[in-house]
Amino acid sequence: MLKLTPRQQTFLDKLFELYREKGPVHYSVVAEKLGVNKFSAYDMLKVLEEKGVAASDYVLNDEQAGPGRSQVVFYPTHRAAQFLTQLREEMRYNSDWQSVKENILHRLEEARQSNPVEALREALSNLPDTKIPLTYCAEMISVLILNLERLRDRNLRPILDTVTTKGQVGLGALAGLSLGTTLTNDDDKSLTEKLLTHTKRFQNQLAELSDESITKLSMFLSDAMTVVRRAST
Repeated sequence: MLKLTPRQQTFLDKLFELYREKGPVHYSVVAEKLGVNKFSAYDMLKVLEEKGVAASDYVLNDEQAGPGRSQVVFYPTHRAAQFLTQLREEMRYNSDWQSVKENILHRLEEARQSNPVEALREALSNLPDTKIPLTYCAEMISVLILNLERLRDRNLRPILDTVTTKGQVGLGALAGLSLGTTLTNDDDKSLTEKLLTHTKRFQNQLAELSDESITKLSMFLSDAMTVVRRAST
């Protein structure tokens, strides 16, 4: 998972901005634009290079004659573009997250009053149309819970209480519990295949989400577990 500190993200943003204006840029230009020492800028750009979001090259310096005319320049990689695009999407999406979360929780509560298998099939049918990673993962949390419910005869509280770790580990534990239960108890091959496909996608999406989005999903899982407990009493 790609993790950048706020300072690293600031440098990446500036590098991306300068690259769009000038192409590959010397680290001294980045330093000037950010008001930092050029050696600090060089060190930070090398860190970004190690993380795979920046790359460097040596080019001829037309302003310098004779030997040693080459200078190092930096530019953002394709991975940097993906990372910044994801961050912007998440920022735009933040204002809608509350309503999206409430809608999924409401559907989860309604689904528990219907046939669990039908509810699961309906939830799975909606997943291919979900493009935003955060929404997809929230929908998948609901799917994983519904899957556990249909196989555990609605006695979900003991098994969900085992998912106590927050963050990506806890979300991965839910996926593992749901998938493991499916493989040992399910005889519906079509449903199992769909769950396998989406669980793999869910785990891949988790690995690409920012810390902020992982925190949102952890809180969402907690809310979903509250819905399940409330409905079970």
